[in-house]
Amino acid sequence: METPSVLIRDAQADDFEWVAELMHNALESYYGGDHRAHARRIFDAHIAGGHDHIGFFSFEQHMSILEVDGVRAGIIHVVGKRQSTYKISPLILAPEYQSKGGFGTILLDYAEGYARKHEARQLYCTVAEKNVSAMQFFLRKGFIRAGSSDSHYKTGVTETMLYKPLYETSLITSLDQLHVSVLPLDEVDSEVKAEVARLLLETLPNSFEGITPEWISALFDGYARRNSADINAKYKLIFVAFDSTGQVIGVAGATPKKGSPIKIMPFIAKSNIAFEALLIDIPHQLVLYGHKLYVHINPTADEVVSLQRLGWRLDSALPNAYRQNIVTQQWSLNIGETLMRTMRIKQRFFDLIKSGKKPLEVRVGYDSIKRIRAGEQVNLETHTSRLTVRIAAVRNYGSFEAMLKKESFGKIAPDVSSEAELLDLLKQIYPPNKEALGVIVFELTK
Repeated sequence: METPSVLIRDAQADDFEWVAELMHNALESYYGGDHRAHARRIFDAHIAGGHDHIGFFSFEQHMSILEVDGVRAGIIHVVGKRQSTYKISPLILAPEYQSKGGFGTILLDYAEGYARKHEARQLYCTVAEKNVSAMQFFLRKGFIRAGSSDSHYKTGVTETMLYKPLYETSLITSLDQLHVSVLPLDEVDSEVKAEVARLLLETLPNSFEGITPEWISALFDGYARRNSADINAKYKLIFVAFDSTGQVIGVAGATPKKGSPIKIMPFIAKSNIAFEALLIDIPHQLVLYGHKLYVHINPTADEVVSLQRLGWRLDSALPNAYRQNIVTQQWSLNIGETLMRTMRIKQRFFDLIKSGKKPLEVRVGYDSIKRIRAGEQVNLETHTSRLTVRIAAVRNYGSFEAMLKKESFGKIAPDVSSEAELLDLLKQIYPPNKEALGVIVFELTK
């Protein structure tokens, strides 16, 4: 079969009737209002040079037509906003071009490129929940669910807002360079406990009253009662995020409650990548203790992006609950035995796995890693991407040197030039005390 000829061009005056009919047919089921009149307004603004003379927050209307083998197949219309964002409104394929040929991806990539060219910081859209194929399409393409509104554009239809941050490459690179480990607090390590106490005392009082050394002592006392497994004893579980030098960069405390929810408090991180590491790792540590996590927190904008991207939902806003003039938010995540395990991975290695060039992933024997079994499906997670893979096999070794005697270094890191380079890389990530936990190799398949 020959590859079709694909062209994206600016909409022209004689495209209007086709565009209006396409918009009416595609939108009528999900949105109220006159879709032909809507098409007329945005089309005329595009034809007149793109300037939106009546838009309050929008300054540009730009419509493009997708042609396949010279036949009109779809439209993409983007709205430039004065807040340095772009809205997709709408992206529509003619029925005969839907769900095949990757034409939706071609249009979406074009819109993202257009937004980046104009230095936008975010691309967004809204999608009716009933439009399942469109919802799944945008989520697969890295869009994040921001929230939903019932009967928003049409009675009985729930509308969801989706967005995609257009991060600068330098930001993604800096996030990807930091290696973070999330581990249960070692009760006997007084130095780590002192670091945890310092971090909490330095940061929590900004959002919560009553954070004192006595409160910290009570937190640690609750952790000492963790083996009681008695809800009424209010025992605590504490997890600590470490960087590759062993410095404490995040802390999360968990309290199982009656009825099996688990309250996460405190939840503090020095960087967004440490915040994400805690969000990704602690659900798997806590799945044996309850069915739902909830956290009281005052997140930054970047932390909200992480919470939404990782499936947490905003439950409520609590003004003055913990500190005067502070609005504390409650976010929650449902967990259970069906929760798919997630492994954080650097973008560099994620891309190699996705391309099929890297079938082996190496970790050390943390308890959460040792629980992964052959046959499981696992989500690989970067700051911006997710890929589901299957664990085809699990192999254990006593050291990195022992592993490299059996495993091909080119299947672990295809972009390094020698075993020595890979060994140096692994030892940078995992110091000797972590390597001593044991080395685990996961063989991955898609």
